[in-house]
Amino acid sequence: MTRITIVTDAWHPQVNGVVRSIERTNAELEKMGVHVSMLTPASFRTIPCPTYPEIRLSLTLPGHFAREIEKGQPSYVHIATEGPLGLMAARWCRRNGLPYTTSYHTRFPEYVSARLPIPEKWLYAIVRRFHNRGGGCMVATESLAQELSARGFKHLMRWSRGIDADLFHPREDDILNLPRPIFMNVGRVSVEKNIGAFLDLDLPGSKVVVGDGPQLESLRKRYPDVVFTGAKFGEELARHYAAADVFVFPSRTDTFGNVLLEALASGVPVAAYPVMGPIDIVGDHPVGVLDEDLRIAALGALQISRDACRNHALNYSWPASALQFLTNIRLANGEVIGQPLAPA
Repeated sequence: MTRITIVTDAWHPQVNGVVRSIERTNAELEKMGVHVSMLTPASFRTIPCPTYPEIRLSLTLPGHFAREIEKGQPSYVHIATEGPLGLMAARWCRRNGLPYTTSYHTRFPEYVSARLPIPEKWLYAIVRRFHNRGGGCMVATESLAQELSARGFKHLMRWSRGIDADLFHPREDDILNLPRPIFMNVGRVSVEKNIGAFLDLDLPGSKVVVGDGPQLESLRKRYPDVVFTGAKFGEELARHYAAADVFVFPSRTDTFGNVLLEALASGVPVAAYPVMGPIDIVGDHPVGVLDEDLRIAALGALQISRDACRNHALNYSWPASALQFLTNIRLANGEVIGQPLAPA
């Protein structure tokens, strides 16, 4: 049986694009007959990450880590994050002569520099060395690949994302019952998401923020007229998306933005800055407005067809994403694509 061990420092109870992408990919890989084992902070003693306590940093010794990863008997290893487990996994693979792949999900240097006085240049040197030592580094978009290539990253491979179009779709009911138009943001409520840029806008109707995070309470106090719902999941989350008139995405640091696809699949047009993520997903398609003036983008998006948004999102699927992921792993391990996988 083909066995993949995925090592990640980002896992439950975190709610973010990394966790959701891995979960959906795993489900599709299992349908293909691939056995997936996870190595996460749940297997080790952890401490809260300084300035970001929702993230748990794993504490373990090489021997303990080796015993845990060997339980999965991996044919392939994929390392999803650059944290303590990711670093230990890379070291284990090199010692055992097993090629491995990595993925670049978040702009880690920018996130750290937003919290600590550490130059991005130093952080990029560390992250670049980590990813370049693997057999392939998977990135979600072409613009991210170009940016990382310019910074000296090598062996870059495309791994796009999918959307659960059965869950996220247009709906007739209005779960919010607020003055229209409703401008919404969904995601982690944290400094790197730049949510204040959205909440400062002079817009008609209502503003809604769906999500949880370290900035939630401070933003609630600063913007008493904004509706903060907290985190939502599953059907309730999907109903919130569908109740919006415009999805406002103020982040300048996301590498993809799964929430953009969820909004579009719900028939909600996007307003965003013309940066990585929105450029790749929205681009010049008539499903959103990208502008350095976010207010102009938000108001302009009100005129966009909801059907066009939905149809555009349907171009993304999790089965296609998982197949791309598996193909990348096999290529990084020197396999000839077209030959069958090891039988189940």
